[in-house]
Amino acid sequence: MTDTPTAPTRMPPSLWAATAPPPPTTPALTEGETTADLAVVGAGFTGLSAALHAAQRGAKVVVLEAQEIGWGASGRNNGLVIPALTRADPDLLVQAFGPEHGPTVVAILRDSANLLFDLVRRHGIACEAVQNGWLQPAHRESRLALSKARFDQWRRHGAPVQLLDADQVEAITGSRFWCGGWMNSSGGHINPLAFTRGLARAALAAGAAVHSRSPATSLQRVGERWRVTTPGGSVLARRVLLATHSYSGLAAPSPWPGLERTMVPVRSYQMATRPLPAALRATVMPANAAVSDTQADLHFAHFDAQGRLVTGGGLAIAAGHDWRLRQRIGQRLVKLFPQLEALGGIEFEHLWHGVFGATPDKLPRFWRLDEGVLGWVGCNGRGVAFGTALGPVLADAALDGDQARTKLPFEAPRTVPGHRFAPIGVAATVLYQRWKDGQD
Repeated sequence: MTDTPTAPTRMPPSLWAATAPPPPTTPALTEGETTADLAVVGAGFTGLSAALHAAQRGAKVVVLEAQEIGWGASGRNNGLVIPALTRADPDLLVQAFGPEHGPTVVAILRDSANLLFDLVRRHGIACEAVQNGWLQPAHRESRLALSKARFDQWRRHGAPVQLLDADQVEAITGSRFWCGGWMNSSGGHINPLAFTRGLARAALAAGAAVHSRSPATSLQRVGERWRVTTPGGSVLARRVLLATHSYSGLAAPSPWPGLERTMVPVRSYQMATRPLPAALRATVMPANAAVSDTQADLHFAHFDAQGRLVTGGGLAIAAGHDWRLRQRIGQRLVKLFPQLEALGGIEFEHLWHGVFGATPDKLPRFWRLDEGVLGWVGCNGRGVAFGTALGPVLADAALDGDQARTKLPFEAPRTVPGHRFAPIGVAATVLYQRWKDGQD
């Protein structure tokens, strides 16, 4: 597959693009200037969730998307709905953000999956939503201590979690590869592009205006408002939310210079097998939960509605990624699920990729770019639930000003040191973490 994360002319091919319902009509912004209470730049999870919430409050909202709805990370990810971050566990979040903001970030994250699935139910979004829980199994006995620590922390904060032994993990996954683990029953999986398109429909129904193919080329202060300019027209808004996240500066030049240097884009590869035979399907992931384990070189999987096993992997070097991943991940699946040997070889029907936004310390960052201009970065690969749940909080912070902004630890943006060398650092980190997975 030759698709690149920055191809500007089409929706990138993927399982989700092949199976999601069509998007709503979102014409480009036309000539002239419109006014708004809130201008949202980026029509992904966060931007559309924020637009929906703000419109439901009665605000006049305009959403500007450089390409198509869900063109970026929101339409390209694996679809796992995980109410936790990769490294930043509750104790670390409280330590990093302090007693005022830390518990709030933890609570948003704890409730994020339930918020997403509630949106699906409330707005009738057809996105293959399955809320059968998210399981993080331990790939080595030594990682069970990490499982126990995460279970204990999330239990203290009121999350619906359970500690599991190897037999319980096998009952859920159909695999003896793992040694035990922990589970959050609020998690699950979706078709993320279908969900994003459904959010757009819900935002439109609530009264928001959504314009695709309308890149925000500049932001300019005009008195107490901000003019957001596009090739076809402009929006004069009281407040602006930049929700471009990992695709800042990729789909189009960033409307806020330097925003793209506050995080590191990391390429992530997703894959889907052909639909498995029903008899085999009953033995692989029989609980239809979402699974991603304790390895940094993540082993993850779930099923789509047609019985395809959806998985993926990471690479230090992108060259030849298509054939390399088909071989490597095919072997991995048989390692995890030996019963797949009956297929005589794993055939992948879809392989695609995109980028997510990472921060050096693996913490989310909430930017106050100027008076009336907010944004955030740093999903670190866990943006489906968290990015959606941040939408209402960021909308309130933008619309209500200083008092509402105290809910999150907003700060001036910080550039990642040595950002120009980030690709080298990402490759080195992948190789180191792959080695480390086998050492502890």
